[in-house]
Amino acid sequence: MGLGCMGLSFGYGPATDKQEGIKLIRKAYELGVNFFDSAEAYGPFTNEELLGEAVAPFRDKVVLATKFGFKGGNSTAGLDSRPENIRAVADASLKRLRTDRIDLFYQHRVDPNVPMEDVAGTVAELIKEGKVKRFGLSEAGALNIRKAHAVLPVAALQSEYSLWWRESEKEILPTLEELGIGFVPFSPLGKGFLTGAINANTQFDKTDFRNVVPRFAEENRIANQIVVEKISEFAKIKNATPAQIALAWVMAQKPWIVPIPGTTKIHRLEENLKAEQVSLTNGDLNEIENAFSEIQIHGARYPQHLQARVDR
Repeated sequence: MGLGCMGLSFGYGPATDKQEGIKLIRKAYELGVNFFDSAEAYGPFTNEELLGEAVAPFRDKVVLATKFGFKGGNSTAGLDSRPENIRAVADASLKRLRTDRIDLFYQHRVDPNVPMEDVAGTVAELIKEGKVKRFGLSEAGALNIRKAHAVLPVAALQSEYSLWWRESEKEILPTLEELGIGFVPFSPLGKGFLTGAINANTQFDKTDFRNVVPRFAEENRIANQIVVEKISEFAKIKNATPAQIALAWVMAQKPWIVPIPGTTKIHRLEENLKAEQVSLTNGDLNEIENAFSEIQIHGARYPQHLQARVDR
């Protein structure tokens, strides 16, 4: 399991105090995490700086992932995967991460204005120059995964995947398995919902992006409580927490899946990592499958203007 660092700086309300963020990242490393996920757009820029400072004492023992693909590093400013921007982001990210190479460099979103062959070709040049080690894609569809992989082997695809968002199973997971590409699910805890800590009465900070996510509208939170109830039932049987069951389920789907749950709290970090000790048998997985096949999830996972950026 890796650590998604976005929430320390971006997306879920005010940024975490820098020293607290550093403490959490270093604690994750102490507990065995060696894969950390960031992006220039998280902040923008502050998340990479935080991560770079946190891992400096043990940089060579961890894998750092970051991303390019937005204008000026601003996720609300539109897409930009032009080769010159990819190069500029690589150089800037190297400085912020305090490193001489980016272990995994993702295209954050597919840019319809730049051929995927040009994107992959540019990253291939960065790999030759030693600035990047591996190429990744985020939220890419099967066709663009194939286009990119034909030019430069794609090491990993990052997309949302959890017990309440399983679209990847239709076309993406079979494509990754065929091509030998790893899968890095973000939001494996359903942006916090699958932990059971969110209910109809939850008030999000005004800067929390869940305020505009249809799935988190109050009526949908009420309708989707059945999801948490079912996970909680399995958790009691397994003497685990709902979060641990949700993470164990994701990891049990394929051996090449590495989820990156994020958190700002050390006790949640410790709880999440204990999911690796939860063993789900084939019988357990079948039981979960049967229970969830009868549940209809309410609400889209993105508002319409953001859904347009997800490559199909």
